[in-house]
Amino acid sequence: MQSPVESVRIDKWLWAVRLFKSRSLATDACATGKVQLNGQPAKASRTVKSGDIIQVLVGEIRRTVKAIAPLEKRVSAKLVSQFLEDLTPPAEYLRAKEKFFQPFAFRPKGSGRPTKKERRSIEGLLRHLPQ
Repeated sequence: MQSPVESVRIDKWLWAVRLFKSRSLATDACATGKVQLNGQPAKASRTVKSGDIIQVLVGEIRRTVKAIAPLEKRVSAKLVSQFLEDLTPPAEYLRAKEKFFQPFAFRPKGSGRPTKKERRSIEGLLRHLPQ
């Protein structure tokens, strides 16, 4: 288990609880304003304490988590639940899933006939669909 610490930098904590693959990605997210700590934009050097609410824009999903305990070293995926509580509404996950399952051969109305290249790619996709 981790040695107890009172507070830790937010970029280090985001990396340690596996919200980002690397610490530099977490630092970049803080610098671009994608991370909020207790409703305020957070720089990478802000400290996280127990009970803090953190909102992070990860890809298309706005994750909301509550810090249960600060930690400095990365933990395995099985142990992440000991250090954060996921408060993200299920609608966020559904919205991301719906975007993934949108129709693949959609053409907006009024865009005209497909070009020869577009037609061949559509036919190629349709050949690989189960009948």
